[in-house]
Amino acid sequence: MFDVFYSGVRPNLFAHEQSAATIEAARRRSRTRYFWWTNYLTDYSGFDFLFEPVPWEAEYTHTWPSQHHRYSGTFLVPRDNPTIEYRFHDQILPNRDNRNNYNIIKDNIRFDYTWAPDPFDPPYRYIFGNQWYPANRMPTVEYRVADAEEIKYISTPRAELKDNKDNNWTILIECEFDYSWVPDPGDPPYRYIFGNQWWPGVKMPTVEYLVPGATEIKYMPYPRAELTVNMDNWLIPDNVDTTTFDFSWRPDPGDSPYIYQFGTQHQRTGGPQYQVKDAEEIKYIDQIKIKTNSVATAIYEIDHMDNNAGNIANTTRIVRYFDNYLDTLKRLAKNIPDEHEFVWICSSVCDYTNFDFTWHPEVWQATMLHVFPSDGEKFGDTFFMHVPTFKYRAEKLELLDWYDLNFMNINVPRRKLPVVKHNYDTHVEAVKNNNWDGPLAIFTTEDITDYNIPAVPLWREKTKTIVPLSAGASVCIVPKIAIPYIKTQLYDYPNILRTQRHLYTDSPLDVVFIDNGEPNADANYNHLKWAAERANGIKIHRSTGVNGRVAAYRAAAELSTTPWFFAVFAKLEVSTSFDWLWQPDRLQEPKHYIFHATNPVNGLEYGHQAMIAYNKELVLTNTAEGLDFTLDQAHEVVPIVSGTAHYTDTPWMAWRTAFRECIKLKDSLPNVENEYRLNQWLTRDNTEEQWSIKGATDAIEYYNSVNGEFVELKKSYDWAWLASYALITRNLIQNQ
Repeated sequence: MFDVFYSGVRPNLFAHEQSAATIEAARRRSRTRYFWWTNYLTDYSGFDFLFEPVPWEAEYTHTWPSQHHRYSGTFLVPRDNPTIEYRFHDQILPNRDNRNNYNIIKDNIRFDYTWAPDPFDPPYRYIFGNQWYPANRMPTVEYRVADAEEIKYISTPRAELKDNKDNNWTILIECEFDYSWVPDPGDPPYRYIFGNQWWPGVKMPTVEYLVPGATEIKYMPYPRAELTVNMDNWLIPDNVDTTTFDFSWRPDPGDSPYIYQFGTQHQRTGGPQYQVKDAEEIKYIDQIKIKTNSVATAIYEIDHMDNNAGNIANTTRIVRYFDNYLDTLKRLAKNIPDEHEFVWICSSVCDYTNFDFTWHPEVWQATMLHVFPSDGEKFGDTFFMHVPTFKYRAEKLELLDWYDLNFMNINVPRRKLPVVKHNYDTHVEAVKNNNWDGPLAIFTTEDITDYNIPAVPLWREKTKTIVPLSAGASVCIVPKIAIPYIKTQLYDYPNILRTQRHLYTDSPLDVVFIDNGEPNADANYNHLKWAAERANGIKIHRSTGVNGRVAAYRAAAELSTTPWFFAVFAKLEVSTSFDWLWQPDRLQEPKHYIFHATNPVNGLEYGHQAMIAYNKELVLTNTAEGLDFTLDQAHEVVPIVSGTAHYTDTPWMAWRTAFRECIKLKDSLPNVENEYRLNQWLTRDNTEEQWSIKGATDAIEYYNSVNGEFVELKKSYDWAWLASYALITRNLIQNQ
């Protein structure tokens, strides 16, 4: 395991953890290739401290997020690389409750005390607000870092004031109300009067909050009380469905006495009547819920540069999308003339053929920003805006999410995305080499026709995610904004959503069984067919008797009809539980994937003799310059056991297998894991004649005798040379 360091309070994770003032101080003291930098606030339950990066990510500083920050304070740092370049992981390491570091300014609150500062922030006094007022108007909770003097106001998380139904409250009409409300601390003493869902406080005072000493009244538009159902005064015809009517309605208190007549869906009469005492005159009510008389008088369209702008009838103006919706809407609102109080804001990515532009909000919702979903995604692309309110409020926001939003349930379909069908094995080069119209595109290595695509939100960069739609990402949504990030893999772009991988099924990989005279080849081949053919659509090929390592692998690749293939070597008895629908990751560069195999002779379990998912194109271009054909090219270890390797059926097989593997292990040193594996090869052999240990011992003696010279070591891949060396060294005859 790597060294573990911390700063400040000790996490008490391991006996060998050490205190260090900074990461650089820890780097100077580390005795291992990497070291962990940990945080006492982090809950490490279930975290794998044995994690080690794959070779192509070895130079990165690996970091894991908390539920609040991209940086949780947990890093795996390469000791010998002082240049910090981060590799961000998805696994969240949650913070623990950290209440002791907080100062509670307001009593009777709820708050998420797991919040902790970004570890790269300078020392601050962090001040949080609540659901009614921001931190600078009503400080509610404080988190103070040692030696901090400067204040930083935080908008999220926010505290939640609890209900406080004290003597200041007077209930004027039976209702439901949010009694957590408190006056603005900057207000003079007022009698605060609240209205309800039907009438404002100036017309129907419903709840009162009295500040001691107050004489002046202040009418509050929000929060509003909710009048409860009261069946007094109602006359209901027998044929009326009472479940579709809201009997909390009350008449305007300023009205003369009326008999209020509600209609049905067909006529002005026939619905419920509300009868005021002594009323004789009838007043017809068209709708039970009062709606604003103000409707949108203009349509503005956001052009997402997808060649679809201009298709919405009666559009007032087309404006260009500006990186994110908040800045786009702010810039747009500034240029809307005063004659347009309410406007529709539409997007070229959506189809408005069947959309009802006569919709308008209820009175009490008029000043909200109404958001219409796109293909079911609530953070949609269509907005109904009260322009004066938005102009005033939006300038104070950092995120559109923080605005007073009303998410509608009236769906607007998006237009079909462009589809980029390509012949690359992964999407990396296809994305780098393509430019398309619009903010999103589908990249696919397979033919798709009738496709079901989730809507990727376009609100800001973080929501514009790469979305793989299958286990191996053969179908994938890519935002155009990701292109500049991508160098060697789509993971270079930090925003990836992995929750939609169930929408498509990738085509299964071919299987190629490779044998060259092994005595157990037929038995293992028949076992493979039984195990793999249970998975529908799996093609199994057999390559037999091809001499030479490179020639054998290339022959196997030529048999494959899929871009990757499972190479099963004759000594491997495949696991009956192996998932033959496993897929390579097409968000990465093309590479080989090395599974694990169980060695029944020395107890090891790693990639030696295991199944390999070979990339066909890489195999065909591999010139085998190094000691290991597979490791010469990009590769990744998949810690899934693919089977059990039986290599001691003959002394020659056992000796040859051990000799070749131990040459590679010896050449890889210094490496802690491979040193352990080599020791197992040299000391453990549960067979009677122990030809495995003999082969391992002879390999080390040969390695030392040639001083590890590469040209000499590579002779071990020539079977004729191996047979000759075995005969000289052990009097061992090939295939005996």
